[in-house]
Amino acid sequence: MRTIQNEIFDAERALYGSKNILVRDCSFDGPADGESAFKECADVQVEHSFFNLRYPFWHDHGLIIRNSEMTSSCRAALWYSDHIEITDTRLHGIKALRECSKVKMYGCHIVSPEFGWSVREIGMEDCDAESEYFMMRSTGLHFRNVRMKGKYSFQYIEDSVFENCIFDTKDAFWHAKDVVIRDSVVKGEYLAWYCENVTFENCKIIGTQPLCYCKGLRLVGCEMIDCDLAFERSEVQATITTPVISIKNPLSGCITVPAVGEVIRDIDEAGGTVQVQNQKAKEACA
Repeated sequence: MRTIQNEIFDAERALYGSKNILVRDCSFDGPADGESAFKECADVQVEHSFFNLRYPFWHDHGLIIRNSEMTSSCRAALWYSDHIEITDTRLHGIKALRECSKVKMYGCHIVSPEFGWSVREIGMEDCDAESEYFMMRSTGLHFRNVRMKGKYSFQYIEDSVFENCIFDTKDAFWHAKDVVIRDSVVKGEYLAWYCENVTFENCKIIGTQPLCYCKGLRLVGCEMIDCDLAFERSEVQATITTPVISIKNPLSGCITVPAVGEVIRDIDEAGGTVQVQNQKAKEACA
Protein backbone atom coordinates (compact mmCIF):
# COMPACT_ATOMS: atom_id res chain seq x y z
CA MET A 1 0.00 0.00 0.00
CA ARG A 2 1.36 3.38 -1.05
CA THR A 3 1.30 6.03 1.70
CA ILE A 4 0.59 9.71 1.03
CA GLN A 5 1.22 11.88 4.08
CA ASN A 6 1.23 15.56 5.09
CA GLU A 7 0.14 16.81 1.67
CA ILE A 8 -2.30 19.52 0.56
CA PHE A 9 -4.49 18.88 -2.48
CA ASP A 10 -6.74 21.40 -4.19
CA ALA A 11 -6.62 20.28 -7.83
CA GLU A 12 -9.57 18.77 -9.71
CA ARG A 13 -9.63 14.96 -9.30
CA ALA A 14 -6.39 15.11 -7.35
CA LEU A 15 -6.13 11.35 -6.72
CA TYR A 16 -8.48 10.13 -9.44
CA GLY A 17 -8.45 6.37 -10.04
CA SER A 18 -5.99 5.60 -7.26
CA LYS A 19 -5.85 2.10 -5.83
CA ASN A 20 -4.43 0.60 -2.67
CA ILE A 21 -3.37 3.85 -1.01
CA LEU A 22 -3.17 5.17 2.57
CA VAL A 23 -3.76 8.91 2.90
CA ARG A 24 -2.71 10.29 6.29
CA ASP A 25 -2.69 13.83 7.74
CA CYS A 26 -3.64 15.43 4.43
CA SER A 27 -5.79 18.45 3.58
CA PHE A 28 -8.14 18.76 0.62
CA ASP A 29 -8.53 22.50 0.40
CA GLY A 30 -7.08 25.47 -1.42
CA PRO A 31 -7.46 28.16 -4.09
CA ALA A 32 -7.81 25.80 -7.07
CA ASP A 33 -11.12 24.68 -5.49
CA GLY A 34 -10.98 21.30 -7.26
CA GLU A 35 -13.70 18.68 -6.90
CA SER A 36 -13.85 14.87 -6.83
CA ALA A 37 -10.50 14.15 -5.20
CA PHE A 38 -10.96 10.36 -4.90
CA LYS A 39 -13.32 9.64 -7.77
CA GLU A 40 -13.23 6.09 -9.23
CA CYS A 41 -10.81 4.81 -6.56
CA ALA A 42 -10.49 1.41 -4.87
CA ASP A 43 -9.03 0.11 -1.61
CA VAL A 44 -8.43 3.51 -0.05
CA GLN A 45 -7.68 4.31 3.60
CA VAL A 46 -7.88 7.87 4.89
CA GLU A 47 -6.74 8.92 8.37
CA HIS A 48 -6.63 12.25 10.19
CA SER A 49 -7.45 14.26 7.08
CA PHE A 50 -9.44 17.44 6.35
CA PHE A 51 -11.96 17.87 3.54
CA ASN A 52 -13.23 21.32 2.56
CA LEU A 53 -13.95 20.67 -1.14
CA ARG A 54 -16.89 19.06 -2.90
CA TYR A 55 -17.68 15.46 -3.94
CA PRO A 56 -14.50 13.76 -2.66
CA PHE A 57 -15.63 10.09 -2.68
CA TRP A 58 -17.72 9.10 -5.72
CA HIS A 59 -17.77 5.68 -7.37
CA ASP A 60 -15.29 4.21 -4.87
CA HIS A 61 -15.00 0.55 -3.90
CA GLY A 62 -13.42 -0.34 -0.57
CA LEU A 63 -13.06 2.79 1.55
CA ILE A 64 -11.97 3.30 5.18
CA ILE A 65 -12.11 6.77 6.73
CA ARG A 66 -10.90 7.38 10.29
CA ASN A 67 -10.61 10.45 12.54
CA SER A 68 -11.27 12.91 9.74
CA GLU A 69 -13.36 16.03 9.14
CA MET A 70 -15.68 16.96 6.27
CA THR A 71 -16.78 20.57 6.60
CA SER A 72 -20.06 22.20 5.56
CA SER A 73 -18.35 23.05 2.24
CA CYS A 74 -17.71 19.36 1.58
CA ARG A 75 -21.01 18.74 -0.22
CA ALA A 76 -22.22 15.31 -1.30
CA ALA A 77 -19.13 13.63 0.10
CA LEU A 78 -19.88 9.93 -0.56
CA TRP A 79 -22.06 8.88 -3.51
CA TYR A 80 -22.31 5.67 -5.56
CA SER A 81 -19.73 3.86 -3.44
CA ASP A 82 -19.63 0.52 -1.61
CA HIS A 83 -17.86 -1.38 1.17
CA ILE A 84 -17.31 1.70 3.33
CA GLU A 85 -16.22 2.04 6.96
CA ILE A 86 -16.25 5.45 8.66
CA THR A 87 -15.02 5.86 12.25
CA ASP A 88 -14.79 8.90 14.57
CA THR A 89 -15.35 11.32 11.71
CA ARG A 90 -17.33 14.55 11.29
CA LEU A 91 -19.62 14.66 8.25
CA HIS A 92 -20.98 18.21 8.14
CA GLY A 93 -21.78 18.77 4.46
CA ILE A 94 -25.23 18.48 2.92
CA LYS A 95 -26.17 15.14 1.29
CA ALA A 96 -23.10 13.45 2.74
CA LEU A 97 -24.10 9.87 1.88
CA ARG A 98 -26.27 8.73 -1.04
CA GLU A 99 -26.74 5.70 -3.30
CA CYS A 100 -24.10 3.73 -1.37
CA SER A 101 -24.10 0.14 -0.10
CA LYS A 102 -22.49 -1.94 2.64
CA VAL A 103 -21.64 0.95 4.96
CA LYS A 104 -20.50 0.82 8.59
CA MET A 105 -20.25 3.93 10.77
CA TYR A 106 -18.92 4.17 14.34
CA GLY A 107 -18.64 7.19 16.63
CA CYS A 108 -19.40 9.73 13.92
CA HIS A 109 -20.92 13.21 14.18
CA ILE A 110 -23.30 14.04 11.35
CA VAL A 111 -24.75 17.46 10.51
CA SER A 112 -26.10 16.89 7.03
CA PRO A 113 -29.54 17.60 5.55
CA GLU A 114 -30.74 14.84 3.21
CA PHE A 115 -28.23 12.37 4.61
CA GLY A 116 -28.34 8.73 3.60
CA TRP A 117 -30.82 8.65 0.72
CA SER A 118 -31.19 5.32 -1.10
CA VAL A 119 -28.48 3.57 0.89
CA ARG A 120 -28.45 -0.23 1.14
CA GLU A 121 -27.12 -2.17 4.14
CA ILE A 122 -25.86 0.46 6.54
CA GLY A 123 -24.87 -0.17 10.15
CA MET A 124 -24.50 2.80 12.48
CA GLU A 125 -23.36 2.65 16.11
CA ASP A 126 -22.68 5.29 18.77
CA CYS A 127 -23.31 8.16 16.36
CA ASP A 128 -24.98 11.58 16.64
CA ALA A 129 -26.90 13.03 13.72
CA GLU A 130 -28.72 16.24 12.86
CA SER A 131 -30.55 16.09 9.55
CA GLU A 132 -33.76 16.57 7.61
CA TYR A 133 -35.13 13.73 5.47
CA PHE A 134 -32.57 11.46 7.15
CA MET A 135 -32.11 8.04 5.47
CA MET A 136 -35.03 8.40 3.05
CA ARG A 137 -35.75 5.35 0.83
CA SER A 138 -32.93 3.32 2.35
CA THR A 139 -33.01 -0.41 3.12
CA GLY A 140 -31.24 -2.77 5.49
CA LEU A 141 -30.46 -0.26 8.25
CA HIS A 142 -29.19 -1.53 11.61
CA PHE A 143 -28.70 1.30 14.10
CA ARG A 144 -27.55 0.94 17.71
CA ASN A 145 -27.07 3.79 20.22
CA VAL A 146 -27.76 6.47 17.63
CA ARG A 147 -29.05 9.91 18.64
CA MET A 148 -30.79 11.80 15.86
CA LYS A 149 -32.55 15.18 15.69
CA GLY A 150 -34.42 16.60 12.70
CA LYS A 151 -37.67 16.42 10.74
CA TYR A 152 -38.93 13.82 8.24
CA SER A 153 -36.57 10.99 9.15
CA PHE A 154 -36.66 7.35 7.98
CA GLN A 155 -39.38 7.86 5.39
CA TYR A 156 -39.95 4.96 2.96
CA ILE A 157 -37.26 2.81 4.61
CA GLU A 158 -37.50 -1.00 4.55
CA ASP A 159 -36.09 -4.09 6.32
CA SER A 160 -34.43 -2.24 9.20
CA VAL A 161 -33.72 -2.59 12.94
CA PHE A 162 -33.10 0.15 15.52
CA GLU A 163 -31.90 -0.55 19.08
CA ASN A 164 -31.29 1.75 22.06
CA CYS A 165 -31.72 4.88 19.98
CA ILE A 166 -33.07 8.36 20.75
CA PHE A 167 -34.89 10.14 17.94
CA ASP A 168 -36.22 13.70 18.30
CA THR A 169 -38.05 13.98 15.01
CA LYS A 170 -41.30 14.80 13.24
CA ASP A 171 -43.14 12.77 10.58
CA ALA A 172 -40.71 9.91 11.18
CA PHE A 173 -41.04 6.42 9.64
CA TRP A 174 -43.77 7.44 7.18
CA HIS A 175 -44.40 4.60 4.71
CA ALA A 176 -41.76 2.48 6.49
CA LYS A 177 -42.05 -1.25 5.83
CA ASP A 178 -40.78 -4.28 7.78
CA VAL A 179 -39.05 -2.34 10.55
CA VAL A 180 -38.37 -3.08 14.24
CA ILE A 181 -37.58 -0.38 16.84
CA ARG A 182 -36.45 -1.69 20.25
CA ASP A 183 -35.65 -0.07 23.61
CA SER A 184 -35.71 3.39 22.06
CA VAL A 185 -37.23 6.84 22.54
CA VAL A 186 -39.09 8.38 19.62
CA LYS A 187 -40.29 11.94 20.18
CA GLY A 188 -42.23 13.96 17.61
CA GLU A 189 -45.56 14.58 15.96
CA TYR A 190 -47.34 12.25 13.51
CA LEU A 191 -45.16 9.18 14.00
CA ALA A 192 -45.09 6.44 11.37
CA TRP A 193 -48.21 7.20 9.35
CA TYR A 194 -48.89 4.80 6.46
CA CYS A 195 -46.30 2.30 7.70
CA GLU A 196 -46.57 -1.45 7.15
CA ASN A 197 -45.36 -4.29 9.41
CA VAL A 198 -43.60 -1.99 11.88
CA THR A 199 -43.00 -3.13 15.48
CA PHE A 200 -42.11 -1.02 18.52
CA GLU A 201 -40.75 -3.04 21.47
CA ASN A 202 -40.20 -1.49 24.92
CA CYS A 203 -40.13 2.00 23.45
CA LYS A 204 -41.17 5.42 24.72
CA ILE A 205 -43.31 7.23 22.16
CA ILE A 206 -43.92 10.96 22.69
CA GLY A 207 -46.11 13.33 20.69
CA THR A 208 -49.47 13.99 19.12
CA GLN A 209 -51.37 11.82 16.62
CA PRO A 210 -49.01 8.87 16.34
CA LEU A 211 -49.37 5.69 14.32
CA CYS A 212 -52.24 6.44 11.96
CA TYR A 213 -53.19 4.65 8.71
CA CYS A 214 -50.87 1.74 9.57
CA LYS A 215 -51.03 -1.89 8.48
CA GLY A 216 -49.63 -4.75 10.56
CA LEU A 217 -48.59 -2.40 13.38
CA ARG A 218 -47.38 -3.90 16.70
CA LEU A 219 -46.51 -2.27 20.01
CA VAL A 220 -45.07 -4.45 22.78
CA GLY A 221 -44.71 -3.00 26.27
CA CYS A 222 -44.45 0.61 25.10
CA GLU A 223 -44.98 3.90 26.92
CA MET A 224 -47.02 6.60 25.18
CA ILE A 225 -46.58 10.15 26.47
CA ASP A 226 -48.67 13.17 25.35
CA CYS A 227 -50.28 10.95 22.70
CA ASP A 228 -53.74 11.91 21.50
CA LEU A 229 -55.82 10.79 18.51
CA ALA A 230 -53.61 7.72 18.27
CA PHE A 231 -54.05 4.78 15.87
CA GLU A 232 -56.55 6.45 13.54
CA ARG A 233 -57.55 3.97 10.80
CA SER A 234 -54.76 1.57 11.79
CA GLU A 235 -54.60 -2.22 11.93
CA VAL A 236 -52.87 -2.63 15.30
CA GLN A 237 -51.98 -5.02 18.11
CA ALA A 238 -50.66 -3.05 21.08
CA THR A 239 -49.83 -3.44 24.77
CA ILE A 240 -49.26 0.00 26.27
CA THR A 241 -47.95 0.59 29.82
CA THR A 242 -49.02 4.22 30.30
CA PRO A 243 -52.33 6.11 29.97
CA VAL A 244 -53.20 7.46 26.53
CA ILE A 245 -55.01 10.76 26.05
CA SER A 246 -57.23 9.53 23.23
CA ILE A 247 -57.54 6.72 20.71
CA LYS A 248 -59.39 7.35 17.47
CA ASN A 249 -61.02 4.92 15.06
CA PRO A 250 -58.68 1.90 15.09
CA LEU A 251 -59.76 -0.25 12.16
CA SER A 252 -58.86 -3.66 13.58
CA GLY A 253 -56.84 -5.46 16.22
CA CYS A 254 -56.64 -4.92 19.96
CA ILE A 255 -55.12 -2.13 22.06
CA THR A 256 -54.47 -2.91 25.74
CA VAL A 257 -53.88 0.18 27.89
CA PRO A 258 -53.99 0.98 31.66
CA ALA A 259 -56.21 4.03 31.06
CA VAL A 260 -57.47 6.16 28.21
CA GLY A 261 -59.06 9.58 28.34
CA GLU A 262 -61.31 9.02 25.34
CA VAL A 263 -62.02 6.42 22.70
CA ILE A 264 -63.39 8.16 19.62
CA ARG A 265 -65.49 6.18 17.16
CA ASP A 266 -67.16 8.22 14.47
CA ILE A 267 -66.82 5.94 11.45
CA ASP A 268 -68.44 2.57 10.88
CA GLU A 269 -65.15 0.88 9.93
CA ALA A 270 -63.59 1.39 13.39
CA GLY A 271 -63.69 -2.26 14.46
CA GLY A 272 -60.54 -2.37 16.58
CA THR A 273 -61.04 -3.09 20.29
CA VAL A 274 -59.64 -1.21 23.29
CA GLN A 275 -59.12 -3.06 26.57
CA VAL A 276 -58.65 -0.81 29.61
CA GLN A 277 -56.86 -2.68 32.39
CA ASN A 278 -57.21 -0.43 35.42
CA GLN A 279 -60.86 0.43 35.15
CA LYS A 280 -63.98 -1.41 34.14
CA ALA A 281 -63.42 -2.23 30.50
CA LYS A 282 -66.09 -0.98 28.16
CA GLU A 283 -64.68 -3.18 25.43
CA ALA A 284 -62.76 -6.44 25.46
CA CYS A 285 -60.22 -7.83 23.06
CA ALA A 286 -61.31 -10.95 21.27
